[in-house]
Amino acid sequence: MDEVLTAPTRHRVDVDEYHRMAEAGIFGESDRIELIDGDLIDMAPIGQGHAAIVGGLNEALFMACAGRAIVWPQNPIRLDQSSEPQPDLAVLRRRADFYATGERPGPADVLLLVEVADSSLRFDQRVKLPLYSRAGIAELWIVDLQRRVLHAHRKPNGEMTTHQPGDQIGLALAPEIVVKLDLVFG
Repeated sequence: MDEVLTAPTRHRVDVDEYHRMAEAGIFGESDRIELIDGDLIDMAPIGQGHAAIVGGLNEALFMACAGRAIVWPQNPIRLDQSSEPQPDLAVLRRRADFYATGERPGPADVLLLVEVADSSLRFDQRVKLPLYSRAGIAELWIVDLQRRVLHAHRKPNGEMTTHQPGDQIGLALAPEIVVKLDLVFG
């Protein structure tokens, strides 16, 4: 008798279920989990180099955005009903309440998302970049810690440029916001 092989059934989670799980205490305070296309994804621990780049980017973006936009470090962005990633940094349209009321920030609120990649470069390029693009995010920066470069991906033409220490880069949707990469890479 031939065996019938069946693939295991995956249980997809939506944003509402994800939040109910968090409220029920299923995730611990130290758990680093993102919801990506209905899957719960464990995020890698933050290493010292990663933390330093996020700190440098946070300061550089904060100085460049003062009074113009909100810098949103390591907080969730609701892309749709099945994805709520936590990019390392986001630059959001300015709102007086800093997004305290109403829905979490979504694609229409985002001027820039930043992912810092130490061990996650492939995941960021192959999973997150297309995810953000499908959601309509206009600009994603991926910082490659191994090569000490920043890859800027911009829609609608899908243009990708690479920048290194000594360069400066402005945001596509807010060109008056310019970041000097020497502040980021030290």
